Amino acid sequence: MATKLYVGGLPYATTEDELRSAFAGAGNVTSVAIIMDKMTGRSKGFGFVEMSSDAEAQTAVETMHGKDFGGRTLTVSEARPLEDRPRTGGNGGGGNRFGGSSDRGPRNWN
Repeated sequence: MATKLYVGGLPYATTEDELRSAFAGAGNVTSVAIIMDKMTGRSKGFGFVEMSSDAEAQTAVETMHGKDFGGRTLTVSEARPLEDRPRTGGNGGGGNRFGGSSDRGPRNWN
């Protein structure tokens, strides 16, 4: 069974091919994904590598965690499932469409 690993501390210029090559020494890499910022299109400095077996994943953690990679120290661990987070309604705060709470009653905008 494939095991997904979290890889943090990536240099921002790292490509998926470079990351795949770095982990290939530990075994068969089945997928690689570097997480990109939606607004800027730049790397967020972390990603995920999926190894084809648990043994290969363990080898990758043992050999790559704490390793210098492009001048940065990698953090490698087994990826945790994405936790459900409460939705905020789109504007990130407040209770009404203007971003504030509606406890002051109606406003006169004239």
